[in-house]
Amino acid sequence: MKHAQGRRSSDRCVLGVRTVWRTIGDGEFFCPGCGGDRNYHRRTGRRRLVVLGLPLLPRGPVGPVVECTACRERYPMDVLDHPTTTRFSAMLRDAVHTVALAVLAAGGTEARTVRRAAVGAVRAAGFADCSEEQLVTLIEALAADTGRLPGPGRFPAGPAVSGRDGFDPCGTALAIELHEALEPLAPHLAPAGRESILLQGARIALADGPYRPAEREVLATVGRALMICPEDTDRLLAAAARMPS
Repeated sequence: MKHAQGRRSSDRCVLGVRTVWRTIGDGEFFCPGCGGDRNYHRRTGRRRLVVLGLPLLPRGPVGPVVECTACRERYPMDVLDHPTTTRFSAMLRDAVHTVALAVLAAGGTEARTVRRAAVGAVRAAGFADCSEEQLVTLIEALAADTGRLPGPGRFPAGPAVSGRDGFDPCGTALAIELHEALEPLAPHLAPAGRESILLQGARIALADGPYRPAEREVLATVGRALMICPEDTDRLLAAAARMPS
């Protein structure tokens, strides 16, 4: 009886399927197994029937897969859709910067409280060297040039730095810029994170008094780009307006 069991164990060892892997690319990704940024190999493979350790009959292709070079775990290709920690931080910084500029462009920059609120939000997001002068310079470029700003965002040109009349906050170019900055980020944020970005824009708009129509339109666009439903956007903006300044 023991002899028969030994034969079955031996049979399992000499007959099986082996995958031969081939590396076809590499890069950096966020490894869900390691919980951080790691290097990866993009690999494809071919299965072969193995008898007595020798690969014989082909059994078809495998992959492609993403293999972490640290933990050696393999993942489906959609794992690369998740941004690395470094990329996520940059996306978050650019999103807050873009929202701050959009609100400033809609409401004007003449109020010191507004400029300070915008600078505080942008610095907290990671642009530690941001100053009021830098933001005003970007808004001046918005008003006077072709709408191409020398920073993370580009917006349609407005009539003046402090101009509210005639500024079209729902213009196609402005909406595109906000969506391009916010939509790739939104799926990777918890609801509280998406709401936080919207509320940062609201605090800038409220720094010199109640929302102006142009500011509300910009913040509504921000909410849509962050995948916040209009009812929740209205609720959050109303709650922010009730907060003491």
